[in-house]
Amino acid sequence: MNKPFQFKQFTIEQDRCAMQIGTDGVLLGAWVSIENNPFSILDIGAGTGVIALQLAQRSDAEMIDALEVDDNAYEQCVDNFENSPWGDRLFCYHASLGEFIEEIEDKYDLIVSNPPFYSEDYKTSDESRDLARFNDSLPFDDLIFSASQLLSEEGIFAVVIPRKEEEGFLKMAEQENLFAKRICRVKGNETSQEKRSLIAFSFEKSTPKIENLTIETSRHKYTEEYISLVNEFYLKM
Repeated sequence: MNKPFQFKQFTIEQDRCAMQIGTDGVLLGAWVSIENNPFSILDIGAGTGVIALQLAQRSDAEMIDALEVDDNAYEQCVDNFENSPWGDRLFCYHASLGEFIEEIEDKYDLIVSNPPFYSEDYKTSDESRDLARFNDSLPFDDLIFSASQLLSEEGIFAVVIPRKEEEGFLKMAEQENLFAKRICRVKGNETSQEKRSLIAFSFEKSTPKIENLTIETSRHKYTEEYISLVNEFYLKM
């Protein structure tokens, strides 16, 4: 039984979700800029809904939509939204990205995604976990194309992906006129390799600001940069 995850201002139930609360999603929800005061936000592949909830806490956005195709994750996301302090601003759609893009005419000022990305050729016996983790359920090129269609002119599209996928992802994004504004490369500790890239895109061509983030100095000893990024969410920060 997967226990609820208690944040400072909201709780995530995760017993029906294939993918549990992890560092990637929470990092993206804390890192992405809301300087442009987004009116509308979309979280693609919402899972438990944690990123949308973080953005509800951080912003005054009046419309925060989420999209989740998996039945159990969708139901869990809806419950987590309804049980949060911001239920009136949060809504989860139960659809694939292809279905969603055909139906929705709105444009979003901020689009976020923690997409499934274990592209290595192995699968487990847990189909919903595989669906959540393997990018064949949400290929990067589909994600990028859809974001380019759904993003407002001044909007920001932000993702967290494996560091090794960064170069290819940037090239695919440029083909849809999405250009990196900020790139943050994340590693677990000082001696480990960069594992993740957080990337924010816009339609405006510019030289991206490159940032680096190290999470720990030693086991369970967190860096000042990491603490300052996530301390408004985690209880023990």
